[in-house]
Amino acid sequence: MSIEFFSKLSQNYVEILEDNDYYDITIEVGEDPDVKIFRAHMIILRIRSPFLRRALTSEKKNDSNNLTHIKLPNISPETFQIILKYLYGGIFSLHEYDTIDVFKVLIAAEELLLQELVDYLQNYFIENQTEWMEKHFIELTNQISFKSNNLLELQQFCTNLMAKSPEKIFKSFDFTSLSEKSLILLIKRDDLQMKEVEIWEHILKWGLKRNENLIPDPDIWTDNDFKMIKDTLKNCLPLIRFYSLSSEEFVKKIRPYRKLFNQQLYENLLNSYLDPNFEPKDNNILIPRNLILLDEEIIESKIININIISIISRWIDRVDFNSKFSYLRELYLPYKFNLLLRGSQVGFTPEKFHKLCDNKSNTITFIKVRGTGEILGGYNPSIWKTSGGWGQSLD
Repeated sequence: MSIEFFSKLSQNYVEILEDNDYYDITIEVGEDPDVKIFRAHMIILRIRSPFLRRALTSEKKNDSNNLTHIKLPNISPETFQIILKYLYGGIFSLHEYDTIDVFKVLIAAEELLLQELVDYLQNYFIENQTEWMEKHFIELTNQISFKSNNLLELQQFCTNLMAKSPEKIFKSFDFTSLSEKSLILLIKRDDLQMKEVEIWEHILKWGLKRNENLIPDPDIWTDNDFKMIKDTLKNCLPLIRFYSLSSEEFVKKIRPYRKLFNQQLYENLLNSYLDPNFEPKDNNILIPRNLILLDEEIIESKIININIISIISRWIDRVDFNSKFSYLRELYLPYKFNLLLRGSQVGFTPEKFHKLCDNKSNTITFIKVRGTGEILGGYNPSIWKTSGGWGQSLD
């Protein structure tokens, strides 16, 4: 039988931190005018922090006092004091600090590669501080590094929030301060819940914020003005689904900015509105986004979206596409689809199917193949029956 005395051990290590004897490293933390020198013990820092282990390995000893000295300019002295107590005693008391201070500890812990503390605090924020994160969203996204693999949970939370509730981001006072990396992660998503023309308008606003000397009127822009905005938006423009815009939106919102676009793209867009049978050479046309909020009004499904339903509804009603781009621009949604059976909830047995679907007509069945993502299905205008036999239909 073994007994663990970690509490006393933790207390003793904190006492070592507070003792001015036997330290062999000084750490300069912060930037002018908020700078503080901390004394610590190299062996503890090397064991507890992979970042500090690398920093200490590369540092040369100071010959005058035989002390190693390192600098941590990105962390405030107040935050590092909390970190040191954690490094020595394994102690971090959430209730002692304001939420903003806890967030600063998280960012510092990520820099110092303290993954145990990072994981704990990520979970804490996601489970307990959702409202705070939404309120400070821009600051949050600009602070967490999307290059890092240490904050994946928070990064996922941010991108999910941006996609599901973009109005909270785009309509915020400071959305234009959103980093390009965060903005690109947002507009890449198929499930971004916003009309494409509104996304385009916000992207323009974001670009203009970075060129504040420009008057937001493209009619008076010079070629150099267009070039500046084009350079600013070069990584965003390919992610806008311009073929999803209506002809009216194209004329009012795109045509005034035609000099921002590659000539071939602009001509393809223009021709797609002028000629119903026009076929662009570009094979990389992005399909419309999956607007879930509208989906829920039309169909409750985890397999298909309104874009597929629009196509199927046209097949049912024998409605032809007006042009090759109708499926991108003109949703055909005359029906409300009521869920009868979801196999993942009630099972896939024939008995359950007939219990829930018998004597129902005008039904659509969808099956998603596990592993391939392939969707199979069909429309049945006749009623389902348990008894044997088959019927005919002109549909």
